[in-house]
Amino acid sequence: MLGYVAIVLHAHLPWVRHPEHARPLEERWLHEALWESYLPLLDVLARLEADGIAARISVSVSPTLAAMLADPLLRERFVLHLDRLDKLAAQEERRTSGDAAMRPIVAFYRTRIEATRAGWERISGDVLGALAGHEDRGSIELLTTSVTHAYLPALTRSSARAQVRLGLRAFEALVGRRPRGLWLPECGYDPSLLPELAAAGVGYSVLDAHGLELALPRPPRGVLAPILSSAGVAFFGRDPCASREVWSREAGYPGHPDYRDFYRDVGFDLPEAALAGEIGPDGTRLMTGLKYHRITGPGPHKALWDPAAAEARARADATQFVAERAAALRAAQGRGPRPVVVAPYDAELFGHWWFEGPIFLEHALRALHLAERAGEIAPVTLGAYLAAEPSLTVAEPSASSWGEGGFGEAWLGRALDPGRTEGMSPAHLVRHVRHAEQTVQGLVRGRRGADGPAGRALDQAIRELVLLEASDWGFMIRRGEMAAYAAARVRAHASRVDRLCRLAGRDWIGESEARWIEATCERTPFLAELRGERLRDAFDA
Repeated sequence: MLGYVAIVLHAHLPWVRHPEHARPLEERWLHEALWESYLPLLDVLARLEADGIAARISVSVSPTLAAMLADPLLRERFVLHLDRLDKLAAQEERRTSGDAAMRPIVAFYRTRIEATRAGWERISGDVLGALAGHEDRGSIELLTTSVTHAYLPALTRSSARAQVRLGLRAFEALVGRRPRGLWLPECGYDPSLLPELAAAGVGYSVLDAHGLELALPRPPRGVLAPILSSAGVAFFGRDPCASREVWSREAGYPGHPDYRDFYRDVGFDLPEAALAGEIGPDGTRLMTGLKYHRITGPGPHKALWDPAAAEARARADATQFVAERAAALRAAQGRGPRPVVVAPYDAELFGHWWFEGPIFLEHALRALHLAERAGEIAPVTLGAYLAAEPSLTVAEPSASSWGEGGFGEAWLGRALDPGRTEGMSPAHLVRHVRHAEQTVQGLVRGRRGADGPAGRALDQAIRELVLLEASDWGFMIRRGEMAAYAAARVRAHASRVDRLCRLAGRDWIGESEARWIEATCERTPFLAELRGERLRDAFDA
């Protein structure tokens, strides 16, 4: 056999829960990812399993996403979202009934929504349980990431330690198992993180290509074999070619003109009266998920989408993808462990950003299954690769990240358009984070044994701190996309950290302040499964 292909899907969304609003726009991120990405992934795994094919992919689920997937309120709201989408699609079916070209596209969506609802009911809305079941049956391997997907190199060592420890604890509390692998948010790595990863029991992680290519000593196989650090943590490297072919809209598969265009949506094309109420506050237009056009070309004109042609293209691209990986592995033959092409992607790319992505993924896995039977290449999870090929080169990985620049620029650099960032920049965010870190860490040291309202305040201050540290806010602010929401979240979490810490430092707390503490805990119940020492000792050396 020539070697292995390790597909890694990283599923993450920032923690968003707003019970005070009936239909918050930001909760749509979860709704869209569920019906376009996560539930289709489960369908892919189920179809493969029914045909006796083990997918053997690694799936990372962030604790923030896991918490939302487990939340009864958000599950209920997803069903309501499907109801509204179905109502809009039914209205569209009536509107387009006289258009022979449009009818099959709208019918496709009606069928898709019905299948989504059936899939949701089949798993009783328990996406986490369904993923765990696939892991139990050997189809996938589950990983997680730091607790709120913070860009770890930007944090103090104590906060980075807490992010890693709490991420593993939260995932275990929510999913019922402790993973061996940890996805480093944004593939962000700095050598100072290595002792924390090892102490937390992390067995392996994934870096961008230059994290291995610049390792010392230089690994003889580059990214085609993992390295073993001196602390015992193994690091895999992202394969640049496999990444470019799937990630790039310009040079990769998703940019083909047969595929559905993400940006053309009936939410912007139709008059408000035709949208069945699928609009935001004050008439704000939004993506509904009903998109009728294909990419076509760079100009404004877009031809109608043909789902059958797009599926055929996805099948062909999947076959080509596997052939390219086989060629790369064939060229890498030599001494040492069998090579592995590591192909990590955001899970939301498959279905949400690239609608045909789940079709591509399924047929890539089917092609890999056939290639394995032919004795050529095989799919593998990261943990299974380490078990099969335990003899690794010992080397120390380099500081690195994925994204523009490769060294954290996407999360720490200046705002690309300061006029769209609500007066905040990534530098402002770092200052908020650093002040909150110092305040919380000092209080944990001085008031570790606090109980009653003061203890509740201390625990909630830790939760607010880790939510403040999420990498999502800096990315949104830098790019000017959803920057107003990101800036509001930063200021809200920073303000609550400050007030909670002042209350936690008191010997006596009044009744009204105790009620405010409880209301804050109820408003932001993230990590409610963890309390007391399970939260506080995460900062210990």
